[in-house]
Amino acid sequence: MYAGSTFRRDSGRIIGVHQKIDRVARRHLKKHIPQATVFPSISQILHFEGKNGPDGIKRKSPAKDEPWHYIDPSKPEDRALLDMIRDHIFNLKQALTVNNTQRAAFEAAWLAHAVVDGLTPAHHYPLNDKIEELWGKPHHERVTIKDKNFIRGDSRRDTFAKNWEYWGAGGVFTAHFMFEWGVASVIAPDKFETSGPSDDDIARLERDGFESVFMQAVHKIDAMKMYDEFGKQGWTRSLADKTKKILVPQIINTVCLAWYEAARDVQDKTQ
Repeated sequence: MYAGSTFRRDSGRIIGVHQKIDRVARRHLKKHIPQATVFPSISQILHFEGKNGPDGIKRKSPAKDEPWHYIDPSKPEDRALLDMIRDHIFNLKQALTVNNTQRAAFEAAWLAHAVVDGLTPAHHYPLNDKIEELWGKPHHERVTIKDKNFIRGDSRRDTFAKNWEYWGAGGVFTAHFMFEWGVASVIAPDKFETSGPSDDDIARLERDGFESVFMQAVHKIDAMKMYDEFGKQGWTRSLADKTKKILVPQIINTVCLAWYEAARDVQDKTQ
């Protein structure tokens, strides 16, 4: 999702989707954890978004420790993002246990970023397959900024065609960016006051675990085929309604549950 530019830390404060979702999820989390629970404030969490977030790594050091927040809902073996989320939850639990607020804020921010991206329809697109097709190598082998931004073909015509397919109007990257920018524009005025977890959601999390909750959300969102609809028709009233009434509330709910999963284990150990 759109998180502002990666050049300034405060970029995205107004329209950044990650920042907005984090703010709303943090407010909802407050309702479900004891008042004495030491969980990072929203300002501490947002310090690790934008320039200091996962998207900032892509600009600073391409392919080196760069998070890959894509998941193919049709492939049960596609577990890279699930493993990343599991690690962030574990690390957040550890940081909360020892009252390491700065580390907890980092893990909370990057955990939320991974969850949001994993539930974003544009991140269900098989981008790695497309990169291998156009670049001739996996995404993690594009190790320089130039290599990430320019596709070298077998001829001038092939070079132009491949770059246009990825970067041109209606291309892979352009479509991804326009979808996420559209989400940011659509949800900007909303407060999402009723998007937090219900008691039933909390009970389901405690019974089934976060991975099960997350994957149910992935499949629910994937079944709506919003990115396919966007590819065919662009932004429509129907797509905007689904974004405001289903997609973003589901994402906020799931981010809140991810944070709760870490916080509740710390509470259980100290009670």
